[in-house]
Amino acid sequence: MFLKQSYRVIDLFSGCGGMSFGFQSAGYELVAAYDYWLPAINVYQQNFDHPIFNVDLGDPLLDFHKFKSFDAQIIIGGPPCQDFSHAGKRNEELGRADLTIAFAKIVSYIRPRLFVMENVDRILKSKKYKVAKDLLKKTGYGLTEVILNATFCHVPQNRKRLFLIGDLGAYDNFMSNSLEQNLSLTPLTVRQYFEKELAINLDIEYYYRHPRNYSRRAIYSIDEPSATIRGVNRPIPKNYQIHPADACNSIERVRPLTTRERATIQTFPIDFLFAGTKTDIEQMIGNAVPVNLAHYVATSVMNYIKCKEQNQSTTYEQLSLLSSQLQSASSLVSLR
Repeated sequence: MFLKQSYRVIDLFSGCGGMSFGFQSAGYELVAAYDYWLPAINVYQQNFDHPIFNVDLGDPLLDFHKFKSFDAQIIIGGPPCQDFSHAGKRNEELGRADLTIAFAKIVSYIRPRLFVMENVDRILKSKKYKVAKDLLKKTGYGLTEVILNATFCHVPQNRKRLFLIGDLGAYDNFMSNSLEQNLSLTPLTVRQYFEKELAINLDIEYYYRHPRNYSRRAIYSIDEPSATIRGVNRPIPKNYQIHPADACNSIERVRPLTTRERATIQTFPIDFLFAGTKTDIEQMIGNAVPVNLAHYVATSVMNYIKCKEQNQSTTYEQLSLLSSQLQSASSLVSLR
């Protein structure tokens, strides 16, 4: 059973804390975080009161028992996704792809009541992801799998991410409706978020976002959602050739977003502290889960938990029975 007032959470692969901050702002009690990149750990320590541990979660000799001391009811995390990314070379059988399985192994050992895992949508095509899902299913988790676009979750950014949510003993797709029912009907633009919500006046109408290759657009308007914030932020080349899809036809008065502007598009609070080299800060901002996207998921999970506690939804037993009856009926029809 969950405690009525406090839901204790551990964040695995926390980075600088985007997902942690989103869950904390939604009312959860973050009790511990784990990461292996020292620059991100340093930033995390400056923004949270609970401990973060420098641990290689992919270490095959890792002692999982240490996680149990925090008595967490929920485990969250975003295993590094570079090997599933749309950018660059991909090799899902090596390196960081194994960290998705590491996340599943830790969850299966600790058996928290709930877990939330975030990753890029491309992971759905991965064999490693299937292995992780199979392990979680064998442990007894019902799974909800959803792809959310951050721009419909109060983030001024066109960023699609997969969330895999598990509830121990539940049926599959137990949260599908609640995750989609509160989505915004319209995308949030950069101008709307900065100027209307944060009262920050931007001195630009257009900005440069370095493309993966020059067959793609690179200039965006602040009257549209930002493209996905990545870990690189480069100046506009002096000889840049306008792309047909660019938002304007000249590079005059066009500049890249500043590091703080990029962090704000990731919906980190203005007073969130960043430290380290510019390269490291840009990388951790690009790697982070947008705070408001995490907050949206956290709030949906909180509503689901409260609904269970207050017995305001159909019980699992009733739904499981109904599912079995429907399957039996379907089998009878197919036999006729």
